[in-house]
Amino acid sequence: MQRRTVLSLLAAALLTPVVLADAGAPRIAVTDLAYTQAVSQYFQVAEIKSNTNVAANRNGFVASDQTQGTYVAGTYSYMEQRELGSFTNDIKGALLKGTAFRLVQGKAFDAGAPQPTKAEQVLNQMKTGKMAKPVRQPEVKDIIARIRKGEFNNADYVLFGTLSNVQFVDQFSPLQGTTSASYQYGLDLVADFSLINTKTYEIKAAFSAQGSGNDTKLISNRGDTFTPNRGKVMRETSQTLATSVYEQLVEQLGLSDPNMARRIRDTTTGGNMNTGNGQQQQQAPVNQEPITILR
Repeated sequence: MQRRTVLSLLAAALLTPVVLADAGAPRIAVTDLAYTQAVSQYFQVAEIKSNTNVAANRNGFVASDQTQGTYVAGTYSYMEQRELGSFTNDIKGALLKGTAFRLVQGKAFDAGAPQPTKAEQVLNQMKTGKMAKPVRQPEVKDIIARIRKGEFNNADYVLFGTLSNVQFVDQFSPLQGTTSASYQYGLDLVADFSLINTKTYEIKAAFSAQGSGNDTKLISNRGDTFTPNRGKVMRETSQTLATSVYEQLVEQLGLSDPNMARRIRDTTTGGNMNTGNGQQQQQAPVNQEPITILR
């Protein structure tokens, strides 16, 4: 009896369909969040030449001093282009958990060769009399140029995200009528995303997503100290951002591309696959017959 029960369970498990990421599933690369920020740099350039001559004659000593100098100082502003190496792992995890897409790793953004500082440029101009021509640097937000450059060779699609706003909250609020106060430390992050076909440059989805996290404590005004849990705040921000990205991506793909929608799992029904036309592939029921062990 025990043998028949175990064999029936094994047979039911083998007959249950298992959804795997097939070889024809779209390959998606998820980029780190791109951002640009204004940076100001103070520079000083000085070039001094001094020539002192002392000569003796019948009237005494004659000294001559010739000094030439150039001094240039100022502030140079430029746009720094980088990628934020955070907040994307949870997005990748959500796609792996909720879809049958294959995720591939793209190359990091290549910012180009280091450029000479403004002080070096001015000094070279003073010596040669020629103004250095600015060298065009790669743009982190030019996703088409990056695709053509080969940063995502193995991907069919690129989920490209750009950071649009980051705001930290560090607020101390006394509670009226009490000797206590609330201290809140938080982070709000907004990013814009586009799912782009690497062959045709067609945009399959486009949306903005928000992530937020906070750590709030009640403290008294009697000298209590509070150190915010920044790790918790960062983790909550990353997770809420990933949830927002996944939900909006799934919603738009369900309307724009039925072929990709078929590879989205319906997590509300135990892992069934959405066929893209409102129907679902139902899993065969698993035999719930209990195992009887004879002693």
